[in-house]
Amino acid sequence: MVAAGDAGNTSVAERLGIKPDMVVQEIGWDEDVDDDIRAAIEETIGAELLDEDADEVIDVVLLWWRDGDGDLGDALVDARGPLDENGVIWVLTPKTGQPGHVEPSEIAEAVPQVGLAQTANISVGDWLGSRLVSPKSSKAKQR
Repeated sequence: MVAAGDAGNTSVAERLGIKPDMVVQEIGWDEDVDDDIRAAIEETIGAELLDEDADEVIDVVLLWWRDGDGDLGDALVDARGPLDENGVIWVLTPKTGQPGHVEPSEIAEAVPQVGLAQTANISVGDWLGSRLVSPKSSKAKQR
């Protein structure tokens, strides 16, 4: 396991599928987010993360989500708005035992209701990441 702050931490961006020059938006920032993850992503893309008010076409959305943040389905609908048709939403939730932990079933229930598909789960720091994509983008790649 790589300790926070180690140079190897930039692989977090790679694990999230983030490449140089991608446009990455961050939603749900709060004091508890993992600044090492944020720094690794910014280093990889060569720019700062865009905030919730960005009006550009987005390649990747980082949605920091905690229990009590509201309706996940509504948040996902909002996150999809500026997303590129082949874009990805990463829902990052605190791990089990951490304040704000979200049950995986809550994500699994919300995802199909907003027309997304959950394709992967990874662990990054004290957060769990769920990769969500539009099902049409996976079909388009198969043509």
